[in-house]
Amino acid sequence: MESICKYNKPDCYGAKELDFLLELSSLLSNKDVNLDEVIKNLAEHLTAERIILTILNRESLQIIIEGSYGITEDERKKAVYQIGKGIIGSVIKDGLTVMIPKIAMSDDFLNLTHAPTAIDGVDVSFICTPIRYKDQNIGTLSFHKVYKGPISFDYDVRLLKIVGSMIGRTMRRRQEYAEEMEQLRIENNSLRGELRNRIMPEKIKGNSGKMNEVFSLIDSVATTDATVLIRGESGVGKELVADAIHYNSLRKAKPFIKVNCAALPESLIESELFGHEKGSFTGASTTRIGRFEAANGGTIFLDEFGDIPSSIQVKLLRVLQEREIERIGSTKPIKVDVRILCATNRNLEDLITKDQFREDLYYRINVFPIYIPSLRERINDIPVLTDFFIDKFNKRHGKNIKRITASAIDTLMVYHWPGNIRELENCIERACILCTDQVIRAHNLPASLQTASTSKTMQSGTLDIILDKMEKQIIMDALISSKGNSAKAAEHLGITERMMGIRIKKYEIDPKRFKV
Repeated sequence: MESICKYNKPDCYGAKELDFLLELSSLLSNKDVNLDEVIKNLAEHLTAERIILTILNRESLQIIIEGSYGITEDERKKAVYQIGKGIIGSVIKDGLTVMIPKIAMSDDFLNLTHAPTAIDGVDVSFICTPIRYKDQNIGTLSFHKVYKGPISFDYDVRLLKIVGSMIGRTMRRRQEYAEEMEQLRIENNSLRGELRNRIMPEKIKGNSGKMNEVFSLIDSVATTDATVLIRGESGVGKELVADAIHYNSLRKAKPFIKVNCAALPESLIESELFGHEKGSFTGASTTRIGRFEAANGGTIFLDEFGDIPSSIQVKLLRVLQEREIERIGSTKPIKVDVRILCATNRNLEDLITKDQFREDLYYRINVFPIYIPSLRERINDIPVLTDFFIDKFNKRHGKNIKRITASAIDTLMVYHWPGNIRELENCIERACILCTDQVIRAHNLPASLQTASTSKTMQSGTLDIILDKMEKQIIMDALISSKGNSAKAAEHLGITERMMGIRIKKYEIDPKRFKV
């Protein structure tokens, strides 16, 4: 009888194992390796019913499933193991391979994934081996298989250990990448916070991506003398941006003169901007300096710039070009050292095509444009703005309002806000005045904001529907309280982070809405 295995013969177990390991090595060398595909191949090779790959989170010290075969996505999400508890927890703690011949007879087997204890009347075995990397237990690899006797799994255990050692490097790389990305996210948020602190945080509120772009532009241009054109709808806070630019500039200790061009009559705007000499016109009993002279050495802010009459646009062009003015009734030019900030909610390009605005003046003022997004473009900033206004009106009206309900926030976030932040501020002031129990609710908001849902005209339904609505509001309240921190919200509610994640996904809640 021949006792030597003929290599490459169809029944050569060693050849099959080598082919499998080569295929596995090729998969793991891929930068974007899919661990579920690796686990599936392993399951097919071992004819296993289930295979579970877990990884230890070094921050939370929880053991979660990183890859699997034979279990549902729901089972995978719910299964969270603890160090030292159950078979998987013990393997992570002790670093020893554990085999349970019959899981039905084991008290240590937690069965968090609801595995069958028998298949077609035959017991199921469970084998779990640690995954190590540089003398550290970083995870486990385990499988379920029909029990075939006390010595039938020796080969399987050996192969499981080999595959575990191969996967270890990949898992640590993924773990380090995830931790690095989290660290970068924290540092990015910290840097954005520092940027907002430099840009007058007590006045400008927002944490959305578009507002962070605005903060970055302000930070870039503030220390220069460049002319800035601030654009955006009425009520978005263009004047606050002008304040931020001036008070973060080298001219912050110098005059800051604001002019609302739309509020000045055409007959007076030239005198207001450039001043006049005594006797230059009827009523000019004294010499008066204009706003440009008053702003000498500092900054002048021309609000509603698109409403300046054509006759004044020509003279402003000279000021921008030569940095000099002439008072009405005088022929002597006066040099002025003034930085010019302009703001408008009008479409200047459209005005140019209608010959209502000078094209050469447009190019002079459009040196550094900053667009301020409307409130409906930065809807995630509403919780932050709301808290700011509540605090403001608490002080103004002697109130002690603690919070605003999730349903009220929902009402605010689905509205289209034609009046932008100015309209939101008015709504919150009204709600603060009407509030009687330290909590702003949806019915405290103006009727124009009410919807069928927030006015409770759609609260009928089965018990499950009603309970789901209540659970959603409780979770949103917890996220508001924790400023969008899901982990803290879960701790407050006494549930795990995974359970919180499942509910956030179920109710389609975006925690970023509540961040500050």
